[in-house]
Amino acid sequence: MKKTYIILFLSTFILGSCSDFDEDININPNLPNQASGTQLIANAQLYLPGLASSPKGEFMAQYLAETQYVGTSLYPQESTSFYGYYQGPLENLQTVLDSDDLSGSDGPVANQVAVAKILRAYFYWNLTDRWGDIPYSDALMGSENFTPKYDTQEFIYNDLFSELKEANDMMVSGSINNDIVYDGDMSKWKKLGNTIRLFMALRLSEVDEDTARDEFNAALDAGVFTSNADNLVFQHLADANNQNYWYSQVVASNREWWALTENLVEEMKPVNDPRLEVYGDPARATGEYVGLRFGEEENIGTEDYSLLGSQIFAQDAPVYLVTYAQVLFAKAEAASRNWTTEGDAGTFYEEAIEASIEQWTGSSDGVGDLLDQPEIAFDPDNAIEKISNQRWVHLYMFGYEAWSEWRRTGFPNDLVEPNGAAVPNRLSYPDNEVFNNEANYEEAVQRQFGGEDSIYGNVWWDE
Repeated sequence: MKKTYIILFLSTFILGSCSDFDEDININPNLPNQASGTQLIANAQLYLPGLASSPKGEFMAQYLAETQYVGTSLYPQESTSFYGYYQGPLENLQTVLDSDDLSGSDGPVANQVAVAKILRAYFYWNLTDRWGDIPYSDALMGSENFTPKYDTQEFIYNDLFSELKEANDMMVSGSINNDIVYDGDMSKWKKLGNTIRLFMALRLSEVDEDTARDEFNAALDAGVFTSNADNLVFQHLADANNQNYWYSQVVASNREWWALTENLVEEMKPVNDPRLEVYGDPARATGEYVGLRFGEEENIGTEDYSLLGSQIFAQDAPVYLVTYAQVLFAKAEAASRNWTTEGDAGTFYEEAIEASIEQWTGSSDGVGDLLDQPEIAFDPDNAIEKISNQRWVHLYMFGYEAWSEWRRTGFPNDLVEPNGAAVPNRLSYPDNEVFNNEANYEEAVQRQFGGEDSIYGNVWWDE
C-alpha cells in the first residue's frame, strides 16, 4: 500500500512539473500575446487603400470602361458586402477605443485614442455614403449583440461630427509609434480629422445647409490641410506583401481590362491637361489618347484605346485618399455659396487645379496654360459646375468619392446610361443580412426605400 501511495505521489508531482515546465518553455518573452493600441491602428490603416482601389468605384464615376467583361460595369442589381470593414479595421479601432490598458510606451494614450476616432469616423463615413443607413451604435459589440440596429445616416453624420471634434480637442504633444501613414505626426492627424469634417459638412449642402455651413466653418477654424504635404496617402511598396491593387490586377494577372472612358479623355485631351499622361497610356495603335465609351460592348480592341496608365498600376504606386486639392475645391464652392467671406472662389479654384497637377505629376508645369483655356477658366455664373467638373477630374482613381460628389451636385452632367442603365444612387446591402439580421435589415430598407433594397434608392443627403 505504501508503494502504491509513493508511485501515485511521484506520478502527480512529475506530471504537474511537466505541465508547468511546458508552459514556461512555450512562452516567448519577446512575442506579445496581445496587440498594442498602435499595432491595431496600423492594421486598420492597411485597409485604407481598399476604400479607393475598386473597379466598381471607377465604374460608378465612369473613369474606366471595361474591355473584357463589360457586363460587370453595366450596373447590375447586386448586393455588395460591408462585412469586411466591420470584421477588419472597425473591429481593430473599436478594440483600441474600448481598451482600459493602452500603453503609454507607444505614445500618449490620448493621441492613440484620437487617431482611432479619426480613422473609425473615416471608415464609417465611407460606408454610410455608399449604403445609407448602416449598423453603427449597436455594431462591434461581439457576443453582446449579433443583430445590431441600423442607425439613420443623419444620426451617424451628427455623431461623427462629435467624434471628430473630440479627437481634435483631446490631442496632446507627443507622437505615436507604428503609424504607417503620418509617422506619428499628430499635427497632421489633427488636420486630417478636421478636413474629413470639412468634406462631411459639404456633403450636406443640399439637405441641411445650415448644419453644413456651420460645421464647414468650424472645421476651417480648427485647421485643415494647407498643402499637398498633408495629404492622406497610402504608399505601397515594391513588394508582393504590400503592392498596389491595380498592379496585382494588371501586371501580376496579365489583364488589360480597363481603358480610360471617352468622357474622361474628352474632358482632358482638348485642353492638354498634363494629368492625362499619368492617368492613362496612349493607344498602342495610334499613339494618341483615345477613350472608350463607357458600357461599349462591341468592337473593343485594347490596341485602339488608352488603357490604365502605367504609373497608376506601378507596384509601389500611392493611393490618394484625402487631399489638399479637395480642400481648395471645397473652399471655392463654399465661397460661391456665400458660406465664407475669406478668399475668392476663382482663386481657390485655380489653386485647387494647381495642387491637383502637382500631386499627380510632381510638377506645376502646364498649370498656366491649362488655366488659360476657356473651357477651364473659372466662370462665377456657373461656379458649382466648373468646380465639380474639375474636382471629378482630380478624384480619378477614387471613384467612390467622385460618385458621392456627383450624386450631391449632379456634375459632371454627361455620364452615360449604357443600355438604359442609369448610374446607381447607392450600393445594395449584403445578401446575408436577410438571414443574419432580418428584422433590423427589413426595418432599415422599409424606412429608407419603401421596402426595396434597390441600388436606385436615395441616401439621406441625396433626397
